[in-house]
Amino acid sequence: VQLQASGGGLVQAGGSLRLSCAASGITFSSYGMGWFRQAPGKEREFVAGILRSGNSIYYLDSVKGRFTISRDNAKNTVYLQMNSLKPEDTAVHYCAANYGGYSSSWSEYDYWGHGTHVTVSR
Repeated sequence: VQLQASGGGLVQAGGSLRLSCAASGITFSSYGMGWFRQAPGKEREFVAGILRSGNSIYYLDSVKGRFTISRDNAKNTVYLQMNSLKPEDTAVHYCAANYGGYSSSWSEYDYWGHGTHVTVSR
């Protein structure tokens, strides 16, 4: 199983990035997918989640209206469009797969990618 996250980088506050996570080795459409992030010295936190069909979506309150999670089951890929980025969004962002569907708890996820760095400068 491999979850390959990409799309991170350095951006100024107010800018945008689009993260992608390509999955292999799993039946992608059978898994809920989530994005988490971990800033230096902080705990890993849930950012966004999307159920198998993409019909149900969940967000961390602080990213609502700025971030959009989506998935393309034909491409085995989940995306996180991040707009109006803030310095507090700086973190390593991880994608994860959950056979149980949706959870905001990282411990419920079965597989993890290696993470992609997002740095937002002032």
